[in-house]
Amino acid sequence: MHLSPDELILWRYGWLKINGTLVATWFVMLVLVLGAHLVTRRLSTGLHRSRWQTALEVVVTTLLHQIEEVGLRDPRRYLPFIGGLFLFILTAALLTILPGYEPPTGSLSTTAALSLSVFVAVPAFGIAHSGLRGYLRTYLEPTALMLPFNLVSELSRTLALAVRLFGNMMSGAMILAILLTIAPFVFPILLSALGLLTGVVQAYIFAVLATVYIAAATQVRAR
Repeated sequence: MHLSPDELILWRYGWLKINGTLVATWFVMLVLVLGAHLVTRRLSTGLHRSRWQTALEVVVTTLLHQIEEVGLRDPRRYLPFIGGLFLFILTAALLTILPGYEPPTGSLSTTAALSLSVFVAVPAFGIAHSGLRGYLRTYLEPTALMLPFNLVSELSRTLALAVRLFGNMMSGAMILAILLTIAPFVFPILLSALGLLTGVVQAYIFAVLATVYIAAATQVRAR
């Protein structure tokens, strides 16, 4: 039993190697790309719409509403990034119903990459909204003495995002693996259902926290 899909080496050539995390990540991306193609190839603007288009519209509408609720006035501007994070984490969790599949979010390297994307996106959106000087000024609020603390806060919340998602996803996989060896019938089924629910919740929390950080970076403070 391994702690992370990083430890599952599928191919190696010298220093180059392909592990379970990479394969699972590619698989999730393939599912998202194919799903997006199948759902959007026959979009309809009339009254008669497919069930898949209806489901997609529900997801998009819900995401737009949540982004706006956090405080971002133009939710469509942030939907591709926030929605991409949410759908990747959600799909990675839902695919655990497949035998032999281990979610890439059970690897700290994956959760760190997702958190770093938020770390880069926050100042990018902030600068695009308020300009470089306006964004950098937020690090000096309420006084210039807060500069080191604000910088540490940026780094610590990125680390917290990565560790929180990794810990929750890895712990669920570990408990399931242990119960499979003890009671291979009833308990794993119940725990798998709980794991799916946990994955949905973690995807939502990660997306909401990313939205909150972006909202804080793009907030215009009145003087």
